[in-house]
Amino acid sequence: MKRQLELLAPARDYQIGIAAIDCGADAVYIAGPQFGARQAAGNGIDDIGRLCEYAHRFGVRIFVTLNTILYDDELETAYRQMLAVQEAGADAIIVQDLAILAMAEKGIGNIKGEIRIPLHASTQCAIRTPEQAIFLESLGFSRLILERELSLKEIKAIRNAVSCELEFFVHGALCVCYSGQCYLSEKIAGRSANRGACIQACRSRYDLVDGSGKVLVRDKALLSLKDYNLRDRIDELADAGITSFKIEGRLKNVSYVKNVVRDYSMALDSLVSRQSDRYERGSYGTVCGGFTPDTRKTFNRGYTELYIDGKRGRWACMDAAKSMGEEVGTVASLNHDKSSLTVKFASRDIVLANGDGFSFVAKDGSVTGFRGDVCNGTSIKCKNTPSLYVGAKIYRSLNAVFEKELERQACTRRIGTDVTLSFINEDGSWLAKTVAVTEDGRKAEACLEAGNQTADNQERMLATLESQIGKSTGMFTFSLTGIIHDGQVPFMPASAINAVRRSLAETLETMPCISKELQNIRPSTENGKGLPQKAVSYKSNVSNKISADVYRSAGAEGIEEAYELGHQEGAELMRTRYCIRYELGMCPKYHGVKDSGQLFLLNNGQKFSLHFDCRNCEMVVK
Repeated sequence: MKRQLELLAPARDYQIGIAAIDCGADAVYIAGPQFGARQAAGNGIDDIGRLCEYAHRFGVRIFVTLNTILYDDELETAYRQMLAVQEAGADAIIVQDLAILAMAEKGIGNIKGEIRIPLHASTQCAIRTPEQAIFLESLGFSRLILERELSLKEIKAIRNAVSCELEFFVHGALCVCYSGQCYLSEKIAGRSANRGACIQACRSRYDLVDGSGKVLVRDKALLSLKDYNLRDRIDELADAGITSFKIEGRLKNVSYVKNVVRDYSMALDSLVSRQSDRYERGSYGTVCGGFTPDTRKTFNRGYTELYIDGKRGRWACMDAAKSMGEEVGTVASLNHDKSSLTVKFASRDIVLANGDGFSFVAKDGSVTGFRGDVCNGTSIKCKNTPSLYVGAKIYRSLNAVFEKELERQACTRRIGTDVTLSFINEDGSWLAKTVAVTEDGRKAEACLEAGNQTADNQERMLATLESQIGKSTGMFTFSLTGIIHDGQVPFMPASAINAVRRSLAETLETMPCISKELQNIRPSTENGKGLPQKAVSYKSNVSNKISADVYRSAGAEGIEEAYELGHQEGAELMRTRYCIRYELGMCPKYHGVKDSGQLFLLNNGQKFSLHFDCRNCEMVVK
């Protein structure tokens, strides 16, 4: 049996979701009205329904995020929202709080209705060991969304431990901390990342100070990582057991989503084509027309493959936590008021256009942008930009020509449909019967009288039938795969043939797409088999009584303290595989240098201590 591979795209709203589907997504994840891990990306139930209706035409699935932790007084509202998105047509719900599993099974209060659709364990569940995966699968999750920091070897170990679907991020922004266990935002501003209110403290600028107060690094984004890009590792991830390839970006704009989705969809198509005996796409339809994707030309902080090979690398973008774009070159000359400059290009293939956006790092370390009002060869005219200087490295943060191409050359998605045409001559009158079968198995038939005139030029008539039937109408691309006749066919004008094709399309559109069968709907629960740690801490993010009961039933100890007290003073604010000492060449293990002793991060009067768990090769911020 072939394994389905799914490209999972983000959507801030339903219009972006539709664009993602048109560009080749097999599934889309989107937030409902409340409780999504991005507070600025909520959507109404009606919009969820509109997206589901469009998606299901192609067998594309819609997953709704309900992946914040919940308080006791929110549980009934959350359950009502689950029922509402299910009624709207959602195919799964992405979950962090274990209370949702219990409510899905038993309900809550006097609310009527049951949850029948699958539940996916969010990456916020911090799934990075086989033991954690076994525990969550035993609770009833049909899919696990793994930590981004895993290696291929670790992914394979989890795959061997569980039977449910596995999902993995392949592109987009990276949290520096293990997912779901970052408390830095809450410490600084009282805004919890697990409540969808992260202030992105990892993108802030810090000073690095040693125990004596000496500043080792000043005003750098010391916790900011480059963006993930695993396009060239899709084959290996599929071989390791990944089912769903996820693109980050529920706050990104439509051009970003279109560009990245198209790029990864083409990569998956290539894999499926090369290994058609093993894999198939998770939805139907072929993307036609459109643009040539290029992820270098869209939002990125530089790219990294992080820990996928189980090796350390330079993962940070310390100079600029924002998107810089593609490198253009360096400033060669400036006029007196810094409104005109020439650039020494980094490569010969760079062509600038009016309206391009540029960025550079000023001498004070800040990222500054400007618009190229007139671009001619290596010359750029812009508004006065005081912080520009000769020698500054210039990046193109907005490619005007590419953005116009994305907007004007829209992708179109169509379902392949095979048509057979039969002709019967009864007493001099022709009868034409057509049968159309879509790639997902829908079937439509049409029968019409074709007159009493036999075609004078049989070869030309057959060619006309093939060319006129073999066109696109609505969401279908028709191909004439067979003509059955007794040696002669009738003459049919193009208008009559086109009417047959349109009739078939209209009939097929009234039929629901026959979706591919899900591998797991809802596994049978085993009451928390294999709880990884009996002693539950604040890192389990228990914030309501039902979640506490789930852990208690699984044999957890200390659940009352975890629920009632939360994380205490001096607790870990984040733990990460990223290490500042390694990044700066200060690692005693890898660089053979003397231990630098206690280190601190300073930001706006706040001080955070760094601790280095060298045995596990992890850094801790407290």
